[in-house]
Amino acid sequence: MKKIVTVLTVLAFQLGFSQASQIKIVESKKIELTSELSKDQLAIYNQSFIKFVTALKDSDTQAVNYLISDKVKHIVSDDVIRKLSGGISFERKTKVYKSGYQKLLDNETYPAIQYKYADDPSDPPRDIITVIFENDGKILGVKPEYSK
Repeated sequence: MKKIVTVLTVLAFQLGFSQASQIKIVESKKIELTSELSKDQLAIYNQSFIKFVTALKDSDTQAVNYLISDKVKHIVSDDVIRKLSGGISFERKTKVYKSGYQKLLDNETYPAIQYKYADDPSDPPRDIITVIFENDGKILGVKPEYSK
């Protein structure tokens, strides 16, 4: 009986550690981009972002799920999509402000683009949307930042 309890305890312990998620959500005010993306990469990622914004505007959850990375699908709920839709102004046109690579907590470096609204003449822009992509164009994260 003691052997069975010991084996079950060891298995439960290992199962508990194997279920730990590797992606962490962290609030960061400062985003530093290194180097720049090529024009071809910029075009691919920009097209993916435009499709994503259109899907958000249309509340098309299926299209949003298709455009986001598999790494974040388990944390993106309808509530997260609703909050993100409220953080992006669909009436204002966006344009690329900066592009480059962003290192995340998993020590991986991903392509990132910062968008500003075309009607914002200030430098640095008051409102920025930072989008982090996987190399295949899937969206890994979107962070709208607005001035107060």
